[in-house]
Amino acid sequence: MSSSAPQRSQPAGARHRLWSVDEHLADVLAAVRPLEPIELQLLDAQGCVLVEDVTVPVALPPFDNSSMDGYAVRTADVQGASEEFPAVLAVIGDVAAGSGELPTVGPGQAARIMTGAPLPPGAEAVVPVEWTDGGTGGGAASGMTPASAAPEGAAGEVRVHRAAEARAHVRSRGSDVQAGDLALAAGTVLGPPQIALLAAIGRGTVRVRPRPRVVVMSTGSELVQPGEALTAGTIYDSNSFALAAAARDAGAIAYRVGAVADDAETLRSTIEDQLIRADLLVTTGGVSVGAYDVVKEALTAAGSGEGSGDEPSGGGVDFRKLAMQPGKPQGFGTVGPDHTPLLALPGNPVSSYVSFELFVRPAIRTLMGLPESEVSRPSVRAVLKADAPIGSPAARRQFLRGTYDAEAGTVTPVGGSGSHLIAALAHADSLMVVPEDVTSVEPGAELEVILLG
Repeated sequence: MSSSAPQRSQPAGARHRLWSVDEHLADVLAAVRPLEPIELQLLDAQGCVLVEDVTVPVALPPFDNSSMDGYAVRTADVQGASEEFPAVLAVIGDVAAGSGELPTVGPGQAARIMTGAPLPPGAEAVVPVEWTDGGTGGGAASGMTPASAAPEGAAGEVRVHRAAEARAHVRSRGSDVQAGDLALAAGTVLGPPQIALLAAIGRGTVRVRPRPRVVVMSTGSELVQPGEALTAGTIYDSNSFALAAAARDAGAIAYRVGAVADDAETLRSTIEDQLIRADLLVTTGGVSVGAYDVVKEALTAAGSGEGSGDEPSGGGVDFRKLAMQPGKPQGFGTVGPDHTPLLALPGNPVSSYVSFELFVRPAIRTLMGLPESEVSRPSVRAVLKADAPIGSPAARRQFLRGTYDAEAGTVTPVGGSGSHLIAALAHADSLMVVPEDVTSVEPGAELEVILLG
């Protein structure tokens, strides 16, 4: 399921200039191709994008059937029926769901019928059992006696207390869809209702683009897995959990790799091992300018031609600075024989998550084959609700956490601008976007807001 991304190279000067958010996203999406379609069983296709129109082979429902438990009758036989003067009909048998050979309902007759059972010949309507005495000779019935407990209930007489119009409580053949109708169009994402429709029309398999397999790995010798004890100078690895969850939310199959220590050779080996199950690789941490930024050390050479030759073979990874906050340092390229895309994100939790939303999520949804309009998160315009102006660095596009009130059309900041503030991120449902040419946003001003929920 390789994305078959082309080999990439950047001019030497491109690695040193400041990239815009839009330029970096365009560069990522230009190198990502939708995965090749495959035939999958229905449940395996959940969350996948349909690549072909599916037409209805047979009408649904395929026959006239009852929408109620009751009695199949001729309308003339129950005309004018009331509790004082009920219509008394001879019960000729049961019609259960799945019944094959059906009794014919003649004048003065009725057949007990269950919900979903085919309407028998001669019958024109169904009267609910609550409109009858249920064959007991008493008052209004609340239900039917189970056939196994009282088989004689399929014979004898029933008193009907209300009239029924023709086709009452009858689901007509083809009332849902007709044979030849378009059931689902190519491009549809298959959720539970779509899976149900495919099963209802008899499709056991369907041709789709598979869900991308995304491998997420954190880097940093200071990282400890949740549930283990912290020691001096260590912190819990939250990024790999956040990004794996975000990848699943985007529609991918996510594989989380435990934190990789700050060793270039270990990282290279780990990436090589993960290529077999990856349509996209995502790393977090180690992309800045520090002495222990292992991702940059391990993978820069592949893009620059300056390395030792030990890096994973492929198109190469470029590391660049973006005109954004948080998330200035970024890396992108391809690795391995199939040129598997790799996005290297910053290590600060907020920087990492914002970068995922802006760049990785669109890449995942492009791999899925979704249309351009569904690749990125939706955005709206909203009025800033704050006690004081919000500052923003010049020539940087800033993304601030916020809570959006759709009814009021406002957005309220959550937490500060620090890229380590995980608690604030957990309470946000949107990102407020401050453009590059704006250094201060006054309360009451209108902003672009990216909706995360």
